[in-house]
Order: sequence, then structure tokens, then C-alpha cells
Amino acid sequence: MKKNLSLFLMIFLSVLSYAQKSVTGKITDEDGVPIPSASVTIEEPGKDAILAYGITNSKGEYKVTFTSAEPNVDLKVKAFNQKPLTKQISNSDQTLSFKMQSEATEIKEVQLKTKMITARGDTIAYDLKAFDSKSDRTLADVMKKIPGIEVNTDGTILYQGNAINKFYVNGKDLMEGGYGTINNSLPKDVVQKVEVLENHQPVKILQDKVPSDQAAINIKLKNSVTMTGRGEVGTGFGDPWLWNVKLTPMFFGQKSQWVVNYKTNNIGEQVENEGNILAFGNRFEGRRINASQNDWLNVENASTPSLPVKRYLMNNVHYLSANYLTNIDKKKEWELKANANYTNNAVERESYSQTDYFGVGSNVTNILNNFYTDKAKGELIFTKNAKKGFFKNTTSFSQYWNADRGIVDRTDVEDGKQRHADEAIEAPITSFQNSLSTIIPWKEKMVNLLSFLSYQTDRQTLEVSPSSYLNIPGFVPTSTDFVRQSLRLKTLEANHSANIGFSTKGWTFTPEVGFNFKSTTLVSDLSNIITNPASDLTTYNNDLKYTTATPYGSLGINYKSDSWMLYANFPVNSNNIKAEDSLRNVSKTVNKVTFEPNVFAQYTFASFWKASVNANINNNFGEINTAYSGFLMTSPSAINAMDRDNPIPQNNNKSAGTRIEYRNPLNNLFFNINYRYSDAKRNLISNPTINGAGYTIMEYIERDNHILNNGYSAEVGKYFPKFKTNASLSYSNNTVKSDAFLNDASFRNKNNSQSYGIKFNNTYFSWMSIDYNASISRTKQTSVGELNSNATRTGFTHNLGLFFYPVEDHTIGFNWDQVNTNAANQKYHNGFYDVSYQFTWAKKKIDFELKWMNIANKKVFETYDINTTNIAYTRYQLRPSQVMFTVKFNFK
Repeated sequence: MKKNLSLFLMIFLSVLSYAQKSVTGKITDEDGVPIPSASVTIEEPGKDAILAYGITNSKGEYKVTFTSAEPNVDLKVKAFNQKPLTKQISNSDQTLSFKMQSEATEIKEVQLKTKMITARGDTIAYDLKAFDSKSDRTLADVMKKIPGIEVNTDGTILYQGNAINKFYVNGKDLMEGGYGTINNSLPKDVVQKVEVLENHQPVKILQDKVPSDQAAINIKLKNSVTMTGRGEVGTGFGDPWLWNVKLTPMFFGQKSQWVVNYKTNNIGEQVENEGNILAFGNRFEGRRINASQNDWLNVENASTPSLPVKRYLMNNVHYLSANYLTNIDKKKEWELKANANYTNNAVERESYSQTDYFGVGSNVTNILNNFYTDKAKGELIFTKNAKKGFFKNTTSFSQYWNADRGIVDRTDVEDGKQRHADEAIEAPITSFQNSLSTIIPWKEKMVNLLSFLSYQTDRQTLEVSPSSYLNIPGFVPTSTDFVRQSLRLKTLEANHSANIGFSTKGWTFTPEVGFNFKSTTLVSDLSNIITNPASDLTTYNNDLKYTTATPYGSLGINYKSDSWMLYANFPVNSNNIKAEDSLRNVSKTVNKVTFEPNVFAQYTFASFWKASVNANINNNFGEINTAYSGFLMTSPSAINAMDRDNPIPQNNNKSAGTRIEYRNPLNNLFFNINYRYSDAKRNLISNPTINGAGYTIMEYIERDNHILNNGYSAEVGKYFPKFKTNASLSYSNNTVKSDAFLNDASFRNKNNSQSYGIKFNNTYFSWMSIDYNASISRTKQTSVGELNSNATRTGFTHNLGLFFYPVEDHTIGFNWDQVNTNAANQKYHNGFYDVSYQFTWAKKKIDFELKWMNIANKKVFETYDINTTNIAYTRYQLRPSQVMFTVKFNFK
């Protein structure tokens, strides 16, 4: 690891130091009047390649930083209605000012000849028409093809490998991070360009004071007032009858915006995930989280394969959402946002697995699940985001009525004994949150007040029938027909803080004081089961209160200049944790002061390069799920409990990383290299006891142990305008080392995973377009100690999308998903094929599509997986072959 880190730092420092030169000066006209927005470029003599560029400000001033091995370079100045100017200068730091002669000229920005990508300051703009194909219909279709931008399977948009922090449409943040609906349903034809706002600070009063290393996306529409949207209505043949309905009208105006969305299908599309919060802004906007249930209790779950969800998801979903934004004052500084969504979803899932536990035994399990999700969420947001002040209050309420079912058949391979169970869980949840943040200017200072309140109740009841199904070591069911685990959680969280910011010469210092409080109560009861030998009945109950109170003080330091960006925080926390359970006279406490600094520094040079380093230390003292000592049946195959004499967990995490990034919109080249190392020190280690049939009792041992993580990655992407091709290559290597126990045997785990990826799309031919991505992965798991094992898994995944346009308004599509797995001398190749035909009624902008999915009618998917304690062969139930007819259209 030290060798890798040293090599990376050496490259990092050499890139920073090699021949960096800066040219500064002022550009004026013949009368000495400053010329704003003039472009200043540096080129190597005789080469048609721009090394660096700059744009003059309102005073005509410019600065260009470049790197070159040549003794001389060419400096070129261009401005509207001015005669272009070229001068050869020495490769050195210098100040040069120029007077330009008047001449009527056509405006030329620093941009590609085709104007597909333009750059101005921290904003890079992409012309959507340059990247779309005839088969694309929505913003998401084209977004995946833009160089430097990536869209994950969950809908998260990445720029240069990092998640964006905001998603705007015409400069307004309607969706507050839940941008999946717009990305998936906004017609591409209404979009003028996609803008990437680098180093975006969303709070206006903090711009030029508190920097940000994250980027934002702004979708600029062709019209300032736009009524649009996308709709689909489809039906199909299969068992059962298939349907797919998507209706998403949208309106984007200067004062208000709204999106209404209704989607329902049973063809395997997870439309309900569009409501997830994918971008979180920053801490000065307050705190927003995706409310979710505490999954303490679970039926045994059928596994899911590493396939596109549409291949295996047996669903019946209805998802309804509405988002509204309006300005409530004449200055358009105050905004009111109201968001609401409702999900009703039923999912069926089935899998067969054979699991071999290292040095223990093996079992065969058949699981059939039915998962029922019924949830509603409402949110109200008041925001003022102005140069002279900031205010944001977010109130949200969520209610869940979830329920899961499981039918399980388990066989112990060693003795052939079979067990059958019917499992059920009911899990209603109520959640309320309110977040408030305000920044008030006070003379030359800024006062920031933050407040977050959250209250959530979870009720969960798990039943297993018959009770004889349980074969957990040391536990014996009573003579009743079922075993029941009931649980109730109540969680109250309150975080309050105040800080004041002082700014001078690019530096901002922010001292802060705050108080974080969290209290959780756990009441549980496990009935109709006893230990062997029998123990006190209170062993099966919990009545635990877990409280964390943390007053803290911190100093934030921020700096921003043309080249440097720094933000750091130096908090000192007084951690006071207490766990009390009166049933068994348990009282545990931790009172500890911790120093938890985090630092980030970024240097921008030669116009296109960014280099950064970051490091942080944080401490975690566990949650209530690590403090209870009464037995808890978290699953019909596992019972957990902490030893009453074990201390509260104390985890110390240290991490550091570095990154080099290059993004050149002038020649369409983007790449980044990343390295990260972390060390997590823990005072407790899990010691699961697993019998031959795979049933588990979880215990914890007090012993210092470490988890070491060492990873690096690289990605390079380039757009070739001559061939209308966007291509990228990626590589990652990650190694995790950890101490572990299994059945009282200690060993050390080492897991190394590597992956290689390639993506490209091409729209060169008028009669064909192609999208292709592939990845190769290799995982090696090694255990050394009292328990020794060695297992390796390799995988290959690719997706090919081909579209042919033989005649105008006619499209023939072919899609091929391939997933291969090799492990334990076993090889599994899984291929899936789809074909489609689409006719476009161009005048009405309506598409008629006939699609045949899974034409080979592949019904199962097979794979091998490697885990810390086992390797598992799994066979998953897939969606059968199906034919769909769909009508697709735009709203206006």
C-alpha cells in the first residue's frame, strides 16, 4: 500500500510542479477601453492544439496558466469586432497587456468548431443535438452519451465520477434532489443545452466565500415558458396480462414550475425509485434524508441477480407524484415548493441456492417471497436564496404500511433433513422531519443557524410457522405452532448549531458551536422459544433506552482563489453515550472527547487540470442495534444478542485520498485518477456460530481489530466529432483486509476486486446507431488463520443496443444483455435478447412500438458469489418471454 501511495503522490506532485507558467495582463481597445469576454489562448507553435485558455473579466483582465516543454508558445487574443492578435512569447511567468484594433468580425468563442461544447469560466455547456441519435426520446437517453457525464442504474448523475449536488431546469431547483422523474420524462426536443456548473456553491450568499468541489447540472430549455412532458401507454401478452402506463406532464415558467407523474406497470420497471433524493446540496441548506424503515426484522429473502432489474422483477406497481414550485414575492427571491408521492407495489421473487460455509457445512434453500410496499410522503419547503440572505425550512411526513411474506424450504446437505416454513412480517412506520437553516448578514459577517428535528416510530412483528422450522444453535421451540418476534422502536433526533463567518482576502473563518441529541427506545419480545438449557424469561425481552448527547465546537476554514480551493473543519466533540436496560440491570456509558478534522484542498492549473487531496478522521460509537443484550430473532435463520458485559462499540475511522482530473471541452477529452486509503479500528468483532444447515447465532467479542481498505481507479473518456463517437475506458482495484471470527475460529480475510470497463456509442451512420458497454471483474477471497480458504470469481457483463433506420420514421432495435460467471470450476453464461420495431408519426410526434423481450425465453439465471464466510451457487427466477405494444407521445 505504501508503495502505491508513494507512487501516486509522486505522480501527483510532478504534475503540479512541471513547467507551470502563468501569463496575466489586460486587453483594451485602441482608446484604452477594457474589452470584456475576450478569449486568450496559449498554443504550441505549429500545432493546432490549445494548451490553456482564459476569458477577460469586466475590467479586461485575464490570467492563463499553462504547462509546456517548448521554449516558446503562441498567445492568441480574439474578441468581438476586434482584429485577432497573435504573439509568440517565452515559456515563463510574465505580464502582458494588449491594445486591439477595431475590425468587424464574426464572434468566435473558445469552443469546438461544431459548437457542440463551449466553456466559459466554471460552466461547460453541451449542445444536445450533437450527441443524440434517432432512437433517443428523453433527456436521460442523451445524457448517458455526453462526455464526462455518467448515469448510474439508480438514476444518479455523475460528473467526472462524482455525484452532482444540484439539478436545475432553467436555473430553478424544482425537484430538490429527486430529479429522476424529469431526467427520465423530459423530451429531448425541448432542451437547448445541458450545462455543467463546476465547483457549484448553491447558496448564493456563500459564493466566493465557502467553495465546493461538486458540480451541478442546469437544463436550459429552448423557451423560457414551456409546457411539455412525456407519456406512454402499453399492453402486452404474457401470464399474467401486461400493462405499462407513464403520464408525466410538465410546466416550466419564469415564476412557477410543476411536474405531475403517474406510472404503473407489471413489466419489471422500478418507476417508484424516481422519488428518491439523489442530490443533497450542502450542509448550509439544512439536512434532508430519504426516510426509510429500520429493517431490524426480516423474512428470509430470495436473492436478486446482477442483471438489469427488468429481467427478473415480478412487480405490480402504482406510483403517483406531484412537484410544485412558485415564487411568492415580486423580487423572485422567495420560493414555495410542495412535493408529494404515493407508492403501492407488490413484488414476487423466487430463488434457489446452495451455500457452502468455509469449514462448517452447506445447505440448500428454496425461497418464494411476496413483498408489499404501501407508502406516502409529503414535503413543504420555503426558501430564500439571495446574495443578501438565505433561509430554508423543509417539513416532511412519511407513512409506511409495509408487509413481507416468505415460503421457505431448507435442506441440510450433511444429514438430508428438510424443513418448511411460512414467514410473515408486518412493519408500519411513521416519520416526521423538520429542517431549518438561515444565514443572516451582520455587517461584514454572516450568522448561520441550523436546526433539525426528527421523530420516527417503527412497529415490526415477525412470525414463523411451524416453530419446528427453527434450528438455531442452542435454541429450542416450544410446542406451539409458531414463533413470534415483536419489536417497537421510537427515535427522537435533534441537532442544533450556530456559527458566524468572517471573510477577508479570499479566506472565510467559521467558528461554530452545536448540540446533537438522539434518543432511541427499543421494546421487544421473543415468544414460544427457549434456550437449552432454559434461561430466565427476561432473556427474550428488551427494554432498552439508548441516548447520545454530543455538544461540540468547531472551526471551519475556507479559501478560494482563481487556482486554489480549500475547505477544512476542525471539530472537537464531547461524546456522551448511555445504554440502559432495567430488565437485566444493564447500564453502559461512554464519555469521550474526540477531535475529528476533515480537510480538502484543490488546485486548478493550466485551465484544464485539477488536483486535489483530502483526509478525515471520525469516530462512531454504534447505535442501539449494537447495544441490546436480550435475544432478538432478526430473521428465521438467525438470532442476535450482544453480551451484557460487552462495552459500547467504539470505532475510529481514518481515511485519505488524492485525485487528478483533466477536462478539456476544447478537444472533448475527460479523465480522472483516484486513490483512497482507509483504516477502521473497532473494539468489538462479530463471532457468528453457523451450523451445517446455515442457521446462525450472532455474538460479539471484545477485541481490537482493523478493516483496511486500499483502492484506486481511473477513467478516461473522449468524444470524436469526426466519427460522432463517444468512448470511455475505466479501471478500478480495491483491496479490503479485515480480522474475522466464525464458530470461534479466528482468521484474517483479504478480498481483492478488480474491474475493467468500456463504453461507447456511435451515430456516424444515418441508417444505424450503436450503444455498447462491457465490464470484466475478478474477485479473490482469501482467509488465513485457524480457518483457511481460498476462492476466486470472475465475471463478464456487456450490453449491446443496435438501432437501424432503413426507412424514414421506421426503427428496428436489437438489445443483447450478457452476464457470465466463472467460479469454483463452474461456468455459467447467461444471454438475453430483445427486438423491437417502431414507427414514428412525425407530424404528431407519436411513436408506435412493438417489442419482444427475452426472445429466448430464458427462465432462470445462474451464478456463483463469494462472501466472507461462504461461497454460494444461486439460481434466480426470471421474467418469461413477453411481447408489448406501446404508444409513446409528448405533451405538446
